[in-house]
Amino acid sequence: MIQNKKNKKNKKVSSTPSGTNSTCKSSHVAKNSAAQKIIHWTVGLLIVVFLFFCFLGYRFVQKSLKPLDPNSNQSIEVKIPIGSTNKEIGDILQKKHVIRSGFVFNYYVKSKRLGAFKAGYYNFKPSMSLMQISKTLQKGGSSTPIDSGKVVVREGVTIEQIGDEIQKNTKFKKSDFLNLMKNQDFLNKLKDKYPDLLSSAIGAKDVKYQLEGYLYPATYGINKHETLEQLVENMVKKENQELKPYYKKIKEENMTVQQALTLASIVEGEGTTQESRYIIAGIFENRLQKNMKLQTDVAVTYALGKHKQNISYKDLEVDSPYNLYKNNGLGPGPCNNPPISALKAVLNPKDRDKGYLYFVANMKTGKIYYSKTYEEHQQNVEKVQKDNEYKK
Repeated sequence: MIQNKKNKKNKKVSSTPSGTNSTCKSSHVAKNSAAQKIIHWTVGLLIVVFLFFCFLGYRFVQKSLKPLDPNSNQSIEVKIPIGSTNKEIGDILQKKHVIRSGFVFNYYVKSKRLGAFKAGYYNFKPSMSLMQISKTLQKGGSSTPIDSGKVVVREGVTIEQIGDEIQKNTKFKKSDFLNLMKNQDFLNKLKDKYPDLLSSAIGAKDVKYQLEGYLYPATYGINKHETLEQLVENMVKKENQELKPYYKKIKEENMTVQQALTLASIVEGEGTTQESRYIIAGIFENRLQKNMKLQTDVAVTYALGKHKQNISYKDLEVDSPYNLYKNNGLGPGPCNNPPISALKAVLNPKDRDKGYLYFVANMKTGKIYYSKTYEEHQQNVEKVQKDNEYKK
C-alpha cells in the first residue's frame, strides 16, 4: 500500500509536461525585447522631432534678428503707449510689420540689456535692424502723430505729375513744388551734397526741370514737421542710393549721368516689357552711332506737355529741343523719372549686332516689331494698323 502511494506521487510529478517553464520564459523575453525596441524607436523619433524643431526655432530666431525687409523704403508710423513693456512693444512692432517676431525682439533687448524705451509716435522701416529700432525707442518719439501724407512716385512719371500727387496727398501745393524745381540755390545745395548724381544735371541747358529724371520712383511718407525741401531731398537721396553701383559703369560707357538717365527715360517710355527695353536701348544706340535722329514719341509728348496716345504729324513739328524728330542726339535731359531697370537696359543693351534701327509697338497687344530697314518698318506699321482695325 505504501508503495502504491509513492507511485501515485511519482505519477503526479511526472504528469507535468516537460519544457513548459522554459517556453514561458522565452515568451516573456521576446515580449520584453519587442517592448524595448518600441521604446527605443519612440525615444529616437522624439529626439529627431525635438532636434528638428530646435533647428527650425534656431533658424526662425536668426532670421528674426535680421531686418524684416532690407530693401524696403516704406515708412510705417507706430504708436507706443505709455507704460508699454518690452514684450508689448515687440507685439506692436510685429503687428505693424516692422519686425518679424515680437518674441525675438523681447529676447533680443533682454540679452543686450536694452531698455528705457519711451512712449510716443515713431516712423519705422522694415529695413531697420533691431539695434536701430531699439536706439530709436530710447531716444523717444513724437507726442503727436507723425505722418501727414504719403507721396507715391510711380515709374516713368514726370515732375508735373509728381506735383499733382504731392498736392493731392500732402499739405503742399503743386505750384510751390514746381517753383522749388526752379530754385537755383536749392538745386545747387543738392548738387554739392550729391555731386556724383547731379553734377551733369544742374546747369544743363534748355531743360524744363533740372531734377527731371532724378526723383526716384518709390513711396515716401511725410511727417507733419517735414518741409517740401526735405521731401524732395529724400527723393534725390533715394536716386543716389539706387545709382551708386552704376556710376563706374556709366563712366566706362563714356556717358554722363544726365545722358544715361535721358536715354533711360526714353527707353522706359517706349518699352512694354523689360526684355523689350533691352532691345530698344540697343536700337537707339545703333541710331546714335549712325547719327540718325531718335524719332521717339516719348520726347515729343514731353515737349507738348501732355500725354497723347497717338502723335499727329502736326505734333511732330513742335518747336522744342525735346523734339527728337527734328533734333539729333538725346535732347537736353530726361523726359520722365525712370526706374533702375530702365538704366540697366541702357547700360546692357541687347541685339545690337542684329542691326535693328526701327521698331513699332502694337499698343493693344504690347507686341513690338523690330526691323533693319525703313521698308521693313513700314510693313510692320501697316501690319499693326491692320491688326488694330481688325480687333475694333
